[in-house]
Amino acid sequence: MILRLFYADTMSTVSLKTFLHPRHWYAWPVLAFLLVTSRLPGRVLWLLGIGLGALFSLLPSPSCRFAERNIHMCFQQMNAGERRKLVRRHFRLCAFAMLSLGVTWFAPRWRVKRFITLRDRHHLDNAYAGGKNVILLAPHFIGLDMGGIRVSSAWKIVSMYRKARDPLLEYLFQRRGRFGAVVVERMASLKPVIRLIREGRPFYYLPDQDMGERASVFVPFFGIPAATITALSRIAQTTNAVVVPCVTRILPGGRGYETRLHPPLENFPTDDPESDAARMNAEIEKWVREMPDQYMWSYRRFKTRPNGEPSLYK
Repeated sequence: MILRLFYADTMSTVSLKTFLHPRHWYAWPVLAFLLVTSRLPGRVLWLLGIGLGALFSLLPSPSCRFAERNIHMCFQQMNAGERRKLVRRHFRLCAFAMLSLGVTWFAPRWRVKRFITLRDRHHLDNAYAGGKNVILLAPHFIGLDMGGIRVSSAWKIVSMYRKARDPLLEYLFQRRGRFGAVVVERMASLKPVIRLIREGRPFYYLPDQDMGERASVFVPFFGIPAATITALSRIAQTTNAVVVPCVTRILPGGRGYETRLHPPLENFPTDDPESDAARMNAEIEKWVREMPDQYMWSYRRFKTRPNGEPSLYK
């Protein structure tokens, strides 16, 4: 069965022969595990996830330390007990999402559509009917991968990713294109992405990343100056695209996910990329406040500091 999945995957740049080498035999039990989880009921994945996540949140790790620090900085109005509960809920949901990746990458299309509900698709359809191209603004919530796969089952999207050195991870990342999405390596030129947007493919774009000071401006995120890239407004201007927020929420009790498209951002982009970046962060912050346990807090969002300020994570 695993062999059939490899042969059927036309998107992967990793050859099957790679995993036949003894150095890469570790991939087979991982793939077998993902195939098993792809067939488990959502309720079972939920129970396993909250158990594993609760255990992980108690262990000392960089991910837990970063999450605790981010939550402390962004929700200073919470007391220590409330923040600890939020961290525990966050890692329980993270573990459920990790187990759900088997469904995302290997389950049949009908299971993916049942597991991940797509809401308000008319916002994207209306944009194209009005002669506009579309950029899907997809912030770093835990269900990010699930949302991308679900959207790609409805439209032939284009997205970007960071190439992995490990061949198994690279193969799994390429599974994001299993329904016809074009997945472009992040360090490559933007020219093919822009061309595909102009041809009518929605661009599933992950904007809230710290790419370093050279590629960013410092604008507030939860009141903290955050290195924020300005590419969203520039790409939107270049491609005559509207920006449609796309936020994926984990539903409680193993009921799966909900990917919701929101109305396009009004008066966006402007001629001021820094103002647009601040507007984008404000929109993302609004959704984070709605579901604070589902933002990717284990990521060092405030890694780069302005004017040589000391790290916030020491």
